[in-house]
Amino acid sequence: MEYQVHVEQVAAQLTGVIRSRVKASELSQVVPRHCGEVWEFMRSAQLPRPGRHVALYLDGEMNIEVGVEVFQPFKGNARVVRSSTPAGTVATVAHIGPYHRLGDANKAILKWCQENGHALAGPSWEVYGHWDDDPAKLRTDVFYLLLS
Repeated sequence: MEYQVHVEQVAAQLTGVIRSRVKASELSQVVPRHCGEVWEFMRSAQLPRPGRHVALYLDGEMNIEVGVEVFQPFKGNARVVRSSTPAGTVATVAHIGPYHRLGDANKAILKWCQENGHALAGPSWEVYGHWDDDPAKLRTDVFYLLLS
């Protein structure tokens, strides 16, 4: 897939997440499990329907926040906490296709930033579109926060 990297200004998006530190090899199990746990918390707390699933990579040490977009403040519990995605200037692409190919989207952004003189600020995140049984139709938006 050919990626078209764009630079945009984004606002912070309120999230409900589980924070953890994981190994890269664990992501394919941890992300769906934590998304499901946060979704269940929102449902059991009778909070308004949450938005899309989100995975925020805080640093290169694999400290992550995984959960869902929310649209009002809420009181969490011992596992689910309120957070937000970063605000600022980002490099972003839309990945269409199966999740196991998301590394291609990340590599495309990193290569583009290097070639175009954009320095990374640290955090990156993925916002997963609505589920489709056809992996070729899955959309994931990938964001990297840039230094101003």
